[in-house]
Amino acid sequence: MRKSRFTEAQIIGMIKEQEAGMATAEVCRKHGLSPASFYKLKAKYGGMELSDARRLKQLEDENTKLKRLLADTMLDNVVLKDLLGKL
Repeated sequence: MRKSRFTEAQIIGMIKEQEAGMATAEVCRKHGLSPASFYKLKAKYGGMELSDARRLKQLEDENTKLKRLLADTMLDNVVLKDLLGKL
């Protein structure tokens, strides 16, 4: 997955600028961002504080790690069942 070129703090700052009354087009032009990308980020990070965004990132990383562990375990189970079936 591609890493964002903006940090959580920058994204939340952009959203707060727009909520404070600055036009969306102006915020996008200022930060070099397309309006579609801005609205996608706003959907994900809108209404969050920086601590909430950091916790979200931490939980996403933990979830990815757990999914990888589950996939490895399931693969091991399939291999073991195949070996037992051949005996």
